Amino acid sequence: MTLTRLPGPLAGQEAQLTNYRLEGPAHQLFMHPFPRRVRAEFAGETVLDTRDAVLLHETGILPQLYVPEADLRADLIEKSELHTYCPFKGEASYYSVRVGDKLERDAVWYYPNPKESAPWLKGYVAVYQTRMDRWLDEDEEVLGHLPDPFHRVDIRATSARVRVLAGDTVLADSTHALLLSETGLPNRYYLPAADISAELVRSDTRTACPYKGRSTYWTAKLADREITDVAWSYEEPLPESARIAGHRSFLHDDLTVEVG
Repeated sequence: MTLTRLPGPLAGQEAQLTNYRLEGPAHQLFMHPFPRRVRAEFAGETVLDTRDAVLLHETGILPQLYVPEADLRADLIEKSELHTYCPFKGEASYYSVRVGDKLERDAVWYYPNPKESAPWLKGYVAVYQTRMDRWLDEDEEVLGHLPDPFHRVDIRATSARVRVLAGDTVLADSTHALLLSETGLPNRYYLPAADISAELVRSDTRTACPYKGRSTYWTAKLADREITDVAWSYEEPLPESARIAGHRSFLHDDLTVEVG
């Protein structure tokens, strides 16, 4: 399970159906090693390169990567005037990243004197992922964010009949769907393209998932209207989600998905 989403223990809400209670502060921190090499690139330069990263899990927040400050390129950073305060970690100081005439202000933060309850943060820095041009997990580009080792995706064949309707119009009808269960999210049904009767046209929307890959979104062209981004697919999914290639999943306020 993802630790910071229900039913994970750091979700910030009490999980049901347990015979234990976690003792300690309401806002909890848990840090552990990230087991692979991580690099971040900006303006053609490698800003950090580490084999000693850690993930900090914090109540209700996605895990954050921290790296030893020694693994950050000292010649590419400059001290910032910005300081912020976290009641759980302490006062944060910041660095900006500069490569030639390209500058990302306050892109790196760290806790020079962390709270007594989190002394293990000392000597580590964190980098805003979106401020860098590219991240690498070993030699593979990171999609979305670094994968959480407590998050998983399971894909199963199902004989359930799945129908997708827009009012009285049937967009898809399948008994060969795949059921995708992903930590912290509702189940999604992925239908073979052959079982989709509606005309679908690629839209300009794209997203990235660290567990499934880069998505393509589809607009449905009906006789009387269009429904934008009515479905999505992973044309070249990551190996762990390879089974959903050639399938599409539907979700939209104008749709009804019937499972029987």
